Amino acid sequence: MSSLLKKACAYCIYQERTHEEVRTKLKSWGADCDEAEETLAWLITENFINESRFARQFAGGKFRVKKWGKKKIAFELKSRGISPYCIQEALSEIDGEKYLATVQELAEKKAAALATEPDPFVVQKKVITYLLGKGYTFDEISHLFKT
Repeated sequence: MSSLLKKACAYCIYQERTHEEVRTKLKSWGADCDEAEETLAWLITENFINESRFARQFAGGKFRVKKWGKKKIAFELKSRGISPYCIQEALSEIDGEKYLATVQELAEKKAAALATEPDPFVVQKKVITYLLGKGYTFDEISHLFKT
């Protein structure tokens, strides 16, 4: 096993990576295009790299830890070169009830932080803007304000 392949294996074992991240790292280590592609193909064949697995872990982590919405997660995965199929698969694994509960929780926390604001419409606008920035859709947010 070449030293480049050993380094690449260690790089992929440390955390999930996309094909593009590994390709970039291989080139930064001095691999030419053919060598990088051969190494990448071997890593994929041996399941060191799996974009579906990466997408599922990324989506789950960003939702649980940073409380991102599906739009923001999908945008970030797409910008990393993940296929639409893998993105959809990853987003479908986010529990729907937990997702809606998280939207509710974030809205309540933001509204509580704005408690000194006397105008309820300003509070509502700021909460909506905040949630849209977190990657939730207007449809997911709007039900919170229906009375």
